[in-house]
Amino acid sequence: MNEAENVVGSREANGSGAAKLRVYFMGICGTAMGNAALLIRAAGHEVLGADTNVYPPMSTVLATAGIELHEGYDPVRLQKLAPDLVVIGNAMSRGNPEVEWLLDTRAIRVTSLPALLHDFVLRQRHNIVVCGTHGKTTTTSLTAFLLREVGRDPGFLIGGVPQDPPVGAHLGNARDPFVIEGDEYDSAFFDKRSKFIHYAPRIAVLNNLEFDHVDIFRDLADVQRTFAHLTRIVPRNGFIVVNGDDSNLRALGAMAWTRVIRVGQGEGCDTQIVEFKENAAGVEFSLKWRGQLWTKLKWTQPGLFNVRNAAMAATAAGLALDENNPTVLPLDALVRFRGVKRRQETLFTGPKLTVIEDFGHHPTALAETLQSFRARFPGALLTAVFEPRSNTARSTVMQSAFMRALALADEVYIGAVNRAEKLRPEERFDPEAVVQHLETQGVHARCAPTNAILGDSLIAEAAGRVTRPRVVVFFTNGSFDGIMGRFVDAARASSAQE
Repeated sequence: MNEAENVVGSREANGSGAAKLRVYFMGICGTAMGNAALLIRAAGHEVLGADTNVYPPMSTVLATAGIELHEGYDPVRLQKLAPDLVVIGNAMSRGNPEVEWLLDTRAIRVTSLPALLHDFVLRQRHNIVVCGTHGKTTTTSLTAFLLREVGRDPGFLIGGVPQDPPVGAHLGNARDPFVIEGDEYDSAFFDKRSKFIHYAPRIAVLNNLEFDHVDIFRDLADVQRTFAHLTRIVPRNGFIVVNGDDSNLRALGAMAWTRVIRVGQGEGCDTQIVEFKENAAGVEFSLKWRGQLWTKLKWTQPGLFNVRNAAMAATAAGLALDENNPTVLPLDALVRFRGVKRRQETLFTGPKLTVIEDFGHHPTALAETLQSFRARFPGALLTAVFEPRSNTARSTVMQSAFMRALALADEVYIGAVNRAEKLRPEERFDPEAVVQHLETQGVHARCAPTNAILGDSLIAEAAGRVTRPRVVVFFTNGSFDGIMGRFVDAARASSAQE
């Protein structure tokens, strides 16, 4: 398939003979909701929806696909539109006027996004569900990419913006697997189960497991509990592909009701990562399957963490092709994999300045990326710019872990805590305390009351004439109030004057 393909492919995968429905999505312009809307449209149903901000690029993609879009939420309008089914996104909550009308009247059937995906797409497919605290989007993209590279037509739903495959959602052929990013976050305000519980895995990929989403889970044991629930619904003729090096996953036990395949650097792993090396030229590594060489590669994706993502994806995709010998899947195509937008994505490269954006918002992700860049850019001044934005990052729960991770940089700039007013002071991430600690570790650090002010300081100090090689990496799962674009513009202007 080429990049001009329809965003979600043909309707062959519907196959159920179900009547055509009129399906209304609340929050349709979100990445997951929009891509799911495209899948339902491709499955032969009429799709429409609303959002508080009908904005590109998702609005453009949806409109091009013939999906009717509405601005804001209006129960009178919803009643007139008369859909057969309303999909309530997990960003919706009580108090939304359409939610309240739907609950008051019970006039229209409602569902969550994960339940919709199960009923309309996943119920009769062989699903590869990619889960884990880190790396889900990249590993899902890699799995779909590898299957497509050998001529298969998998369906897929990716929670970000991949470059390979060239779209984030595709219905695919009903006879091929469906690859889906399995989020542990809750399904809807009325369904607090993790999304991945709905996804009917035949192959569950457990990439890693850490405490995250402090607004949903109480502690690490609570996260392990929901992952354990997921493993219990993998059938006996399926597989659990698990990170064999992760102690938090090992604590889940033997999982004797299905087949377990372990991936990692350890000697006991079925797929073993060996000979990993990273330097300015890139990354080299080999994969072995039960002691026999599967592949030896050089590629451009940074870090051991991305090699692990590739090993997990290769094993899952290979098992989908041959249950006894995943090495029937050739892996030469990995050298062409371009990654996912906002995952270690280079925004600017000049003679001595490189600017990178990363979606990292958990201390482990920050630490692994900074360690990789130390090897990738030897001798460069490493500047980390961090926005405490996610529900975990803006709390004190992992503040000490963020201190340790950020100490791997030479310079640190910390943005304003997102929605700080929603947290009590004692629960709120404290940028000033983190800055003070980093200074004691020999790391030049600063923070600012707003992201705009931080951006001004960063531009003045780091975007101008650079006397030694410098790498500036922005860590955020949001927009960082536009300071990334401002910084890149300033760097380009300065480079043009030199």
